[in-house]
Amino acid sequence: MPKPKPNSNVVPLVDTMPSWQRQHSTYAVGRSFIDGSDALALEAERKWGVGRLRLLVDNDLRARFDSQRLKLNHAIRHGELEDVKREALRMQNAWRALDAAATQAGATGLSPLVWEVVLPNGKVAALVRTPEEARAVAVEGRAVNVYSLDEIGNLIHGFPAIVKAKEVFPGATVVGVKPIMDPVDGWDEVEGDQVPFG
Repeated sequence: MPKPKPNSNVVPLVDTMPSWQRQHSTYAVGRSFIDGSDALALEAERKWGVGRLRLLVDNDLRARFDSQRLKLNHAIRHGELEDVKREALRMQNAWRALDAAATQAGATGLSPLVWEVVLPNGKVAALVRTPEEARAVAVEGRAVNVYSLDEIGNLIHGFPAIVKAKEVFPGATVVGVKPIMDPVDGWDEVEGDQVPFG
């Protein structure tokens, strides 16, 4: 019996996964080093604001920091385990260098003014002035939703009935908002049910 001819339309599969991610043991080691870098990044975001720290240092340090981020990303996507470990450690040093330079330059971290209110469902709404301050609010272990003033403005704009009530009744207090429900929603049509009109 003759061998079947290879199909020229079939493209062979190419494994593009970096070698360090192919085994559990090497993945765990690489991930551990990356997690160390990510933890420092999260700490910097809480202290300085998201994306703000790199803007508080001089151009040269910022360029070297950005270059290190690219090297780490390249190592994660294409490198060997040793590349990931080396670049992750260098990234950790880069975060520390930025923090030290910003502190030495007299920059101040975020210290948001936060107002919290308990909602009827038991969750907490935290109100801050800016999106940067919203990112700095610690919410670990709590059911907290954080809103900036811009978001509150958008919510007020989205519910004109609230605004109208405040205009018509100066000094009125909003104690609850009930959305207008579609009477057809939730109506289970069961044979024999009476239509509630006419």
